[in-house]
Amino acid sequence: MEQRNMLSGIKVIDLSRNLAAPFCTMILSDLGAEIIKVESPKGDDARTYGPFINGKSGYFMSINRGKKSVTLDLKKPEDKAKLAKLLKDADVMIDNFRPGVLDRMGITEEWVNQINPALIFASLTGFGQTGPYRTKAAYDMVVQGYGGIMSITGQPGGEPTRVGASIGDLAAGLYAAIGILADLFAREKTHLGDRLDFAMMDCQVALLENCMIRYIGTGKAPGPIGNRHASITPFEMFPTADGNIIICAGNTKNWADMCNAMGIPELIDDDRFNHNDKRNKNHDELRELMVRILKSRTAKEWIQVFEAAGVPCGPVNSIADVMEDEQVKARNMIVSIEYPEIGVVKAPGCPIKSREYTIDPKMPAPELGANNGEYFG
Repeated sequence: MEQRNMLSGIKVIDLSRNLAAPFCTMILSDLGAEIIKVESPKGDDARTYGPFINGKSGYFMSINRGKKSVTLDLKKPEDKAKLAKLLKDADVMIDNFRPGVLDRMGITEEWVNQINPALIFASLTGFGQTGPYRTKAAYDMVVQGYGGIMSITGQPGGEPTRVGASIGDLAAGLYAAIGILADLFAREKTHLGDRLDFAMMDCQVALLENCMIRYIGTGKAPGPIGNRHASITPFEMFPTADGNIIICAGNTKNWADMCNAMGIPELIDDDRFNHNDKRNKNHDELRELMVRILKSRTAKEWIQVFEAAGVPCGPVNSIADVMEDEQVKARNMIVSIEYPEIGVVKAPGCPIKSREYTIDPKMPAPELGANNGEYFG
């Protein structure tokens, strides 16, 4: 089949570094956009982050595949002129400088509009372009703290805990990709550019899901509850004879099927557990009953039992397990990327699948300034 990309012909000028905005532009690259990564002559800070593979940053490679790299010192008039040249036929420019930094370089919204009034100018910062926190510095953990997500993560009675993946950065990158794609669609009708403003803290607040409504409904701020669900029981991790499994009885049928599969059908209509609200109130008692039975078999045996009964369940995989998982492999979610001086480096694939378009994220991350000659002669 002829290779077709969803974002073929879309050019993105990427002034960002570190994680959040580069994650956004990697998504756009996977979908076929041309990403020109504009780095300072010293390079993206992420190039200095480990782990290192043959002297190259694995961290940088993991979020910058498929991009091109040019180097510019935007404080110099001649390099600012080169940026203007790149912007003339670009569709999107994205940055993650703190508010005011680009303005001081003369790279203002007005300057951009004069060069290309159809350009979508997007900024992704810790706290956004407005509000009392706009000039604060932020990294992932800072916004996880500000946004409340650490206060609900961890074990009951334990200290607030950072989410293991950089959810402050990654959520912002995802929202930025969504916003840019929506704006590109809108521009097809208006032919006008736009100014987009994404804040990492905003994105953390947007992810609070049912936690905020629980606070509004009860007046009590939710705290960490470990590996259980706040509103559904049983819906958590349980120990078995040799490891942990996840069991999620999300509705009445799941509950009945689980009880039958475990050999405790008498609990289905037990007055303590015959409704989800009752199971929530009597969570500890139910968990104790279940754990006693679950410890009689291995995790693998129980997963087979529950899957046969149609009960949602699964293992608690390590990263090594995930990379060898047959479903992950079948979905092409581990890709092999060839680097000239390193060899094959494996990375997470793109979760967007299409019948009509090619999504093949196997291009390597660029060397610093590798494409200067292509764009500046």
